[in-house]
Amino acid sequence: MADENVQDELARLRAENAALKGGASRGLSLRVSEKGAVSVYGLGRFPVTLYKEQWEKLLGVTEDIKNFIKANESQLKTKA
Repeated sequence: MADENVQDELARLRAENAALKGGASRGLSLRVSEKGAVSVYGLGRFPVTLYKEQWEKLLGVTEDIKNFIKANESQLKTKA
């Protein structure tokens, strides 16, 4: 009987693990943090969290960032 419970628990944990991994592969998601900032999930292990005016400032220099990446592409690494 105990072996059956262990097998059931193992199956449940595997299913839960698969569901969590599947959620991560969906891409980016946005949330409002407890402090009222915008958090972007899905870029890495931790979310990127900035306040509204910080996001606006960053988005305002989007072309500069793209140009910088192109100019420095030989020095930049990509995450596999």
